[in-house]
Amino acid sequence: MTRLRWTTAGESHGAALVGVIEGVPAGLALDLARIDAELARRQRGYGRGGRMKIETDAVRLLSGVRAGRTLGSPLALVLENKDHTIERLGVPTSARPGHADLAGCQKLGERDPRAVLERASARETAMRTALGAVARQILEHFGVELFAHVVELGGGRVRQDAFEAAGCERQKLRDSSAFFALDSAVEADWTARVDAAKAAGDTLGGVFEVQVLGLTPGLGSYHSGPERLTSRLGAALLSIPAIKGVEFGLGFEAARRPGSEVHDAIVSRSGPHGRFGRATNRAGGLEGGMTTGEPLVVRVAMKPISTLRRGLPTVDFESGESVLSTWQRSDVTSVPAASVVGEAVVALALAEAFLERFGGDSLAQVESAYREHLARLATL
Repeated sequence: MTRLRWTTAGESHGAALVGVIEGVPAGLALDLARIDAELARRQRGYGRGGRMKIETDAVRLLSGVRAGRTLGSPLALVLENKDHTIERLGVPTSARPGHADLAGCQKLGERDPRAVLERASARETAMRTALGAVARQILEHFGVELFAHVVELGGGRVRQDAFEAAGCERQKLRDSSAFFALDSAVEADWTARVDAAKAAGDTLGGVFEVQVLGLTPGLGSYHSGPERLTSRLGAALLSIPAIKGVEFGLGFEAARRPGSEVHDAIVSRSGPHGRFGRATNRAGGLEGGMTTGEPLVVRVAMKPISTLRRGLPTVDFESGESVLSTWQRSDVTSVPAASVVGEAVVALALAEAFLERFGGDSLAQVESAYREHLARLATL
C-alpha cells in the first residue's frame, strides 16, 4: 500500500485548481456528488464576498476510478476557475497588511505581490475541500462522522452545550443556518455584527469546532512528536489561511485548572471499541498523541479577513510613501466557509492515520484488519 498523501496546484486566478491524492485503497465506491456538495457548502455562509457569485465549484475527476470504484491508483481532480484572469491583472504597487504579500516579496526578492498572493490565496482551499471529501468517504465507510459548526463570530458565542443540545438534529440545524451554527438564538445578532462590519469597511473573525464521532482508540502514535495525532491535526488546521489557534478538549482552560479537574477517569464500559471508556472527555478524544475512542473535539480560531474595504496603512514600493492598501473584493467574514475547510483537513489527517493502522491495497483488506482490531479490543 501507499501511504495516504495529497497535494494541490493552481493559482487563485489561474485556469484551474488541481489536486492529487494517493493511497486511497481500491474498491471504495466514490460519490462525486458528495464532493460537489462539500464544495457548495464551502461557498455558502453569510458575509461571503463577490468571488462566490462568480464561481460554481464542481470537481472533474481525471483518474483513479473505474465503474465508480477506486482503483488504488492516484486520484487526480480538477476544479476550473471561471475567474481566469491571471495574465490580465496588474501588479499591485504595495503590500497588504495581514497577507503574505510583503514577507513573500522579501522571500522572493522582488516587488510583485501577485507572484505571492496568487498561491497564498484561500482559493486553494477549495481543492483541499474536495480532497477532504474523498478522505471523509473512507472514514464514513467505517462508521466515522465528521461535523464542524461555528461557535463564535465577531465576539458573539453560541450556547455552551449547542452540539449536545442539537443531538441528531445537528445536520438539519447547521444546514438551515446562514452561519453553520447550532444555536438559532445567535442568528440575528451575528447578522447585525456582519452588517455593521460591512458598513464600516471592516471584517470579522471567529471560532469553529470540529467533532469526530466513532473513532477507534489508538489512531496516531506516541513514538515521536511528529507522529502524534495531536501535532498532525494541529499542523493540518494551522495550514489553513487566517487560522491563528487550535485547541483540543478543554484546550487553554486546562492550564487554569488543577489536574483533578482536567484528566478523564477511566471506567468500565461495554461498547464497539472495547471494555473501557472515559468518565468525561476533557482531553477532547486525544491522549498521548492517540485517539481514546471518545469524540474528538477541536476548536479553531480564525482571525478577521485581512483585506478591508476601507484599507489599512501600508507603504508604496516605489515611492516609500504611506498609502492605504488596495481593495478589490473580499469577504466580511468567512468563518463558516473555514469550518468546511477545517472539516476537510481533519478528514485528511484522520484518514491518513486510519490507513496507517489498518492499511491495505484494497478496501477489503482494510476492513479485515479493522475487524481484527475490534475483536482484540473486546478481549483486552
